[in-house]
Amino acid sequence: MASRNRPIRIAGCSGAATDRRHAMAMLAANHPNDPIDVLTGDWMSEANMTARATLKMAGGGDAYEPSFIEALEPALNDIARYGIKVAVNAGASDTALLAKVVTDLVATKRLSLKVAWISGDEVLPAVQRAQKENRSDFPNICTGELLADWDFTPVYAQAYLGGLGIAAAFSHGADIVICGRVSDASPVIGAAYWWHGWNRETDLLEMANSLVAGHLIECSSYVCGGNFTGFKSLESKEAGGGWSNLGFPIAEISRRGQVVITKNSGSAGAITTETCTSQLLYEIQGPWYFNSDVTALLTHISFSQLSANRVALHGVGADLPPPTTKIGLTAPGGYQAEVHWYPCGLDIGAKIRMLEAQIRGLLQPNIRNLTLLQFQLLGLPVSNAHTQNEATVDLRIVAQAPRAEDLSPGKFLRPCLDVIMQGFPGATPGLDLRLGFPRAVQEYYVTLLPQTEIQHRVHLWDGGSLEIPPPGRTKFYPARQPSTPLLSAAKGERGQGYGPTVRGPLGWIVHARSGDKGSNCNVGFWVRGGGEEWDWLRSLLSVEGVKGLLGGEYQKGRKIRHHERRVHTPPPRSAGGFCGESGETATGAAPGPRD
Repeated sequence: MASRNRPIRIAGCSGAATDRRHAMAMLAANHPNDPIDVLTGDWMSEANMTARATLKMAGGGDAYEPSFIEALEPALNDIARYGIKVAVNAGASDTALLAKVVTDLVATKRLSLKVAWISGDEVLPAVQRAQKENRSDFPNICTGELLADWDFTPVYAQAYLGGLGIAAAFSHGADIVICGRVSDASPVIGAAYWWHGWNRETDLLEMANSLVAGHLIECSSYVCGGNFTGFKSLESKEAGGGWSNLGFPIAEISRRGQVVITKNSGSAGAITTETCTSQLLYEIQGPWYFNSDVTALLTHISFSQLSANRVALHGVGADLPPPTTKIGLTAPGGYQAEVHWYPCGLDIGAKIRMLEAQIRGLLQPNIRNLTLLQFQLLGLPVSNAHTQNEATVDLRIVAQAPRAEDLSPGKFLRPCLDVIMQGFPGATPGLDLRLGFPRAVQEYYVTLLPQTEIQHRVHLWDGGSLEIPPPGRTKFYPARQPSTPLLSAAKGERGQGYGPTVRGPLGWIVHARSGDKGSNCNVGFWVRGGGEEWDWLRSLLSVEGVKGLLGGEYQKGRKIRHHERRVHTPPPRSAGGFCGESGETATGAAPGPRD
């Protein structure tokens, strides 16, 4: 049995199917110098979830994430040698099959590792029953659209499960736990819950801290300086070891839920209050952070820098979990094709208008069958360019249609290319035409399902299974998170009244971090310095100010929700900001010493 007299050390070794595959083997091999108790990783995203689901329903092959096996196989001997536990999101739409593949792989290496897997995330039958019985309209949590009004037919649905199935599997002796779709932070919750023997009824605060810890390390190197707007500060060897091979995070979680974030020894990048703030703001949409097991309250959250590459988490609150959990539905979305042209030199706008007029003319007989046709200018030429590359832009012509035949080469690719001899001067198409042929695309719909409708179960290596009941106590929360009232700025609106100004990028003095959930867009801001920067940023990022910053990307009528949070802490720098929800952008900022 694991010792409960010290914090558990949990490493995040993958944040996506495209993350560096050497991490698991490297972390396991270095155990004598930098011990890890549990390796966690996430190989799932909305992109490969929909792709694997469609593959499974079409009977097109194995629908788990194969890159996980590439990461696991070279690590297995050290995982067994040092008694490291593993809990991962990698099963996608074939969790049972992936568990068998891992079991067989363990057997071929003559290792005595026990493999368990989690079921219950496949919930399309539950959704269909609830629809048939008129028990839910399943509104889209991003757009408010009702599922019955969706233009597509779902073929698969997955729920985001909590971490208690993982905890139960470890408690019964599992060494490796394979999940299909648990929430990104659930492996950390499950590992800490098992290690410390927590109780879901009495240890909510401890679980809430582990939830935030899981959120911080779920994207592997992001919290070590990846996707960080202060990345330039990490370039020098002295400051952060350079940009090559950024570290992988480690969460140290004590019995009482205290959290310290660090990284593997000898790695590049950095763990600072700034990098932790950046990852905290990723997909955070207000002061309530939900999970199937617990709700973390972020109203008083802050960070402190303990020492180099060690940051402590403070101020997390806890409340009961909601009675529902998020689910994602996959549907065939038709077909897509695209062609690229490369205008160069002067009069780029006129050249694109000429090309668009000519192509639209040739597409006219079939254009009514297209559900999407866009001419997208990607980038701008350099003024007074010194090379042809600097003077060239990318024009992407993309189309979608319900049927593949409406994007056949004769109906899309050829009309996009056959204008070349009547084109603008220097007209040059891209010669890699593979994207010009129709390929299937998927649609994704996010809604909520009662946890009582989910059959969360652990499948053990000996054929036995364990049922994980839904939480006994839950709490209903409003559909929209509370929005911070906008306070009047002491020195005027839109950043005015602070003396002489110089027009420049917001990033000169402000850090920012956005989520990546499509129409469920959010962005958080925090100031780099102290003093008046906080007040200035608050005055700038009013609702109208954000609309102005979004420019042509703002869709009229979409509501912007605003959350802000001011943090005063003793450490050198500390701060935070909260972000928007449900297809809305919201802003948050923080002052002076900040993370």
